[in-house]
Amino acid sequence: MASAAEQLAANLNFGAIAKATDLKKRIWFTLGALLIYRLGTYVPMPGIDPQALAQAFDQAQSGIIGLFNMFAGGAVGRMAVLALGIMPYISSSIIIQLMTTVSPHLEQLKKEGEQGRKQINQYTRYGTVLLATLQSYGISIGLEGSTGIVEDPGWFFRLTTVITLTGGTVFLMWLGEQITARGIGNGISLIIFAGIVAELPSAIAGTLELGRQGALSTTIILLLIVVIIVVIAFIVFMERAQRRLLIQYPKRQVGNRMFQGDSSHMPLKLNTAGVIPPIFASSLLLLPTTVASFIGGQGAPDWLNTVTALLGHGQPLYMLLYASMIIFFAFFYTAIVFNPVDTADNLRKHGGFIPGIRPGERTAQYIDYVLTRITTVGAIYLTLVCLLPEFLISYTGVPFYFGGTSLLIVVSVTMDTVSQVQGHLLAHQYEGLVKKAKLRGARRR
Repeated sequence: MASAAEQLAANLNFGAIAKATDLKKRIWFTLGALLIYRLGTYVPMPGIDPQALAQAFDQAQSGIIGLFNMFAGGAVGRMAVLALGIMPYISSSIIIQLMTTVSPHLEQLKKEGEQGRKQINQYTRYGTVLLATLQSYGISIGLEGSTGIVEDPGWFFRLTTVITLTGGTVFLMWLGEQITARGIGNGISLIIFAGIVAELPSAIAGTLELGRQGALSTTIILLLIVVIIVVIAFIVFMERAQRRLLIQYPKRQVGNRMFQGDSSHMPLKLNTAGVIPPIFASSLLLLPTTVASFIGGQGAPDWLNTVTALLGHGQPLYMLLYASMIIFFAFFYTAIVFNPVDTADNLRKHGGFIPGIRPGERTAQYIDYVLTRITTVGAIYLTLVCLLPEFLISYTGVPFYFGGTSLLIVVSVTMDTVSQVQGHLLAHQYEGLVKKAKLRGARRR
């Protein structure tokens, strides 16, 4: 932990940040945008009884609603205008990425560079509006089905709910793009990060209150703190872990001079899929619980109640399916975002090769072999990080925010943000060196 903290301090030179005017503007813009987002999570949606909503949410927050409430920064529990959060945009992005593997048109757009990416982003926005409309309509139906929440049920309430929640998601999508373009980058990730971090103080206060009431012993609370610190250190170590493949470039002759061949490394991340596997796995496993809560405990079919009981937190079947889905999505999403054949072709076009491996098909097979092995380790790492907090949630009753998914998002986004700031600092220093070189040249003249 000490070495990680020292490296973080070394990467963030606060004196250099103070001198980088453009970077300061980006940081202030990002903070202002996140502040606007947090204010939006407190603007209530019209036509809702807050007290009845709070009672219904307390009964349903153990399902997927609790997961979405975490990603939305508590906006779901308050049924604010930003209750849908940014999840429809993320779902649309994942769907479009999956479709690029089966749609020749999207695959061609992906290869066209910047213009193709703009078109794919436009399709992602259309998909976001469609998903947000469907989800907001489902929420309006679910709210009307709960007694006392909606003051005046009917089509007018459904229409206003769809317009309000869909508009909130579109606004967040635009805000995330603005943070990426005019802020310090990673706009969508920072919005999710801000939502989780904003709710952490209340989760910590709730845990301490359980300790004060005697529901949690002091030993368990201290053990919880130690486990969280160890898990965070483990996440940092694994997220920075890479397998570097040596890339060699042949000698080249320019005129009468022979230049020695260069060498570089191809970094392969241990966890290429990021936090996508646990998010997908949690959503699928918590779906029966959510459906049962909407239908009502007594009105739900017997088979649905049985499945809901078996898939409760801490149940053996839940743990087994959760681990299996995380491993599956880790391999599946890695295969989507990283193509060994395209990587091998790009190496061959630029004259690069892996020593001892024939360029072309053999190189692609070797990269795929290495990627499969490190993805296996990455999938096991994700499973361990996500299952350990599940045991704590099940046996100690700690808040849902201490889950492995939330820790993964917070730590990963923090590391990415530090890298973005460091990149802006390097660009600022490079521009300063260029200006100094031009001034020296002008003085010599």
